[in-house]
Amino acid sequence: MKELVLASGNPGKLRELTALLAPLGIRVIAQDALGVPEAEEPHATFLENALAKARHAARQTGLPTLADDSGLCVDILQGAPGVHSARYAGEPKSDARNNAKLLADLADTPHRRARFICVLVLTRHAEDPCPLFAEGQWQGEILLAPKGTGGFGYDPLFWDAHCQKSAAELDPATKNTRSHRGQAIQHLLKKLVLADGNCPSDNCQGK
Repeated sequence: MKELVLASGNPGKLRELTALLAPLGIRVIAQDALGVPEAEEPHATFLENALAKARHAARQTGLPTLADDSGLCVDILQGAPGVHSARYAGEPKSDARNNAKLLADLADTPHRRARFICVLVLTRHAEDPCPLFAEGQWQGEILLAPKGTGGFGYDPLFWDAHCQKSAAELDPATKNTRSHRGQAIQHLLKKLVLADGNCPSDNCQGK
């Protein structure tokens, strides 16, 4: 597998996944570069949305497709913004407005534990009965105010206690090691090696 379509138009995700897959010689192509519109994401879970996006892009391009559905889950908000992370403050999508809304929603509480979730789905073709799934989680807390200028999304508000920095303050290599997306891609690559063109039973639907 020398190239994959990324079922996302998010430049931050494209940048991170391209860096993570480059050592394997896998070229990542953004779906919008091939004229593929964004898929609907009507589901309540990251897994269902990732699978829907992967099948949509694979159907449009005829190529193997990698879909990432990810977001921020805050404990005191019962997992919100969750699958609605990109549109937490409504349309049009805006990182600045999403961050402002999150800070407002947490203004009166000291309970700020949160985690980033990433679910990856790799489909070899649109009707692949045995797509590969992988998940990564990054535990942290929500800051009282943004810190750092790197990254994207909620990175300026997400505090990594291990590094004693916000996600937006981490250099790309460190972030790829610590992050939910970096963990998920490592899990996916292990499954891809094990599958080796076959259909491993722990990934097959209906088994």
